[in-house]
Amino acid sequence: MQVNRLWHNARLATLRADRPGLGVVEDGLIAEREGRIVYAGSAADAPALETSERTNCEGRWITPGLIDCHTHLVFAGDRAHEFELRLAGATYEEVARAGGGIVSTVKATRAASEDELVASALPRLDALIAEGVTAIEIKSGYGLELPTEQRQLRAAKRLEKERRIDVRTTFLGAHALPPETRDKDMYIDLVCREMLPEVARSGLADSVDAFCENIAFSPEQVSRVFEEARRHGLKVKLHADQLSNLGGAALAARFGALSADHLEYTDEKGAETMAEAGTLAVLLPGAYYFIRETKLPPVDAFRRLKVPIAVATDCNPGTSPLTSILTAMNMAATLFRLTVEESIAGVTREAARALGRLDDIGTLEPGKFCDLAIWDIERPAELVYRIGFNPLHARIWRGV
Repeated sequence: MQVNRLWHNARLATLRADRPGLGVVEDGLIAEREGRIVYAGSAADAPALETSERTNCEGRWITPGLIDCHTHLVFAGDRAHEFELRLAGATYEEVARAGGGIVSTVKATRAASEDELVASALPRLDALIAEGVTAIEIKSGYGLELPTEQRQLRAAKRLEKERRIDVRTTFLGAHALPPETRDKDMYIDLVCREMLPEVARSGLADSVDAFCENIAFSPEQVSRVFEEARRHGLKVKLHADQLSNLGGAALAARFGALSADHLEYTDEKGAETMAEAGTLAVLLPGAYYFIRETKLPPVDAFRRLKVPIAVATDCNPGTSPLTSILTAMNMAATLFRLTVEESIAGVTREAARALGRLDDIGTLEPGKFCDLAIWDIERPAELVYRIGFNPLHARIWRGV
């Protein structure tokens, strides 16, 4: 078989669902043709492969390229002053109700051009790429008006042209109440009547998200947004049960959401409905750490009910200014007690599932894009165990 490139003398963590644990293959070999994997397995079992480009990995580990499945990467300004307020004792809700929080980022983002949004996002994206990230989800939600929401989404799409990475975009118009109105129902009317249909028509978003919380929108208001998303054929996901239990997990499940994210206050019933609907749990330990949350997400319930668990940075300016997927993995293990296997699967296979992309990324299998992370490590646990250390040897995107 003629192939473009071949990596050999490697140890593979394939993350294949049909294999136990991390799907480890010793003496592994990966072959690529036209940007996709044509073989990933033991060198002893490989077919005859012909290529002029061979890379001896010298015993290094190869995982699928990492995936950050929940970020707010495109925004303007920062909120370091709010960090100081919280250090002085203010809560997240108190900061938000005083005019800070999301609304402060909205003001800065509305004033920024598309070029400025791209330029400010690139250093954050580069930090993630440097840790082996090959696919990322980026939300809008800092415009809260159609022109700026569109500008955010266009900027996110442009990042694919600036860097070799796969970007999935999410329309988060129902993120917060914009500063020019105090009527939540009126604003949701605007989201459903004008913003979401136009975003769908333009093809700028792959999915729709909302923030279901006392300081944001009620389950009834979010349901209206999701009904509209359904009419336009867009998948949904939800910021659910982060600060209180409004039944967000169950709401996400009712709409067949790809994922429910945060989930600190999700109860047993919410976890059960997610399991029944096949809705994945996305844990965001950076936000948990940054706002000093103490209520743990129900990880044991998710395990017992076989709810898949993904992990992401939640990179954003206010509650998780985190641009390290490796640190997010360590936080997930340390704070939420995820295992090494769960942490690594959470940023590969399950993160791909959270984006509805498990058919083409997230594991090392024939037919999937050849997105690889090659690591200078002795065992996979090092990816989760170390803090502030990046053992990436090489990142491969679409075979290059």
